[in-house]
Amino acid sequence: MKTLYSKIYGKGEPLLILHGLFGMGDNWITLAKQFANKYEVHIIDQRNHGRSFHDKSWTYQDMVSDLENYIDIHQLERVNLLGHSMGGKTVMCFASMHKKKMNKLIVADIAPKEYPVNHSLIIETLASLDFSKIHSRKQADLELAKSIDDFGIRQFLLKSLYWEDKGRLGFRFNIDVIIEKIKNVGVALPNNAYFDGPTLFLDGEKSNYISPQDEDDISLHFPDYRIEEIIGAGHWLHAEQPKIFYNLVSEFLEE
Repeated sequence: MKTLYSKIYGKGEPLLILHGLFGMGDNWITLAKQFANKYEVHIIDQRNHGRSFHDKSWTYQDMVSDLENYIDIHQLERVNLLGHSMGGKTVMCFASMHKKKMNKLIVADIAPKEYPVNHSLIIETLASLDFSKIHSRKQADLELAKSIDDFGIRQFLLKSLYWEDKGRLGFRFNIDVIIEKIKNVGVALPNNAYFDGPTLFLDGEKSNYISPQDEDDISLHFPDYRIEEIIGAGHWLHAEQPKIFYNLVSEFLEE
């Protein structure tokens, strides 16, 4: 079985971090190095992202199996899992299926519910880029800016830009599979998904991914939960308010 790419920092109790859609483990390096003062931190690229393998099959079941394989290969026991957005769904699914491998669960700005596809503009823009004519990061940014006004989102996407071959740029994420299978990312957790270990949900104040109405659903799947709102943060709450994010996660893990 193919193995996920990761970077590992520190020593101690394992803390595994999973990025969201279009992201990669490198987005978490700064926080990972902080957590590494007390934990063995693994920042992991999920399939079809970062430096991990590309595959036509792309479901949460696939990503849970990838994570289980990773944990077994690294001989980890009783892991703490932290996942953002799509990564949050992956770790929720994993925790419900592999309780004996779990310690604590942290879910960043995502609920167990179904989400409609809300990245259509980004996906269409990425699909339209012609890398036979784009030869620099600046050119790629100018093309993205024609449709995507938000500078922060463009910079986030451009972090996955790399030289595929000499003179040809491309993205590390598998845009073809993302286009084809994007609906798989929005699915809800199965009705019988259940994890009764300690669970922290982090909610960005300016984000609409977790609403007050979701709390009943959260409590059914994760009865030992609490929700903390991060003031001044949107969906990328770990990047927008890293100090608050770090403190909340650290306090939770140390309880």
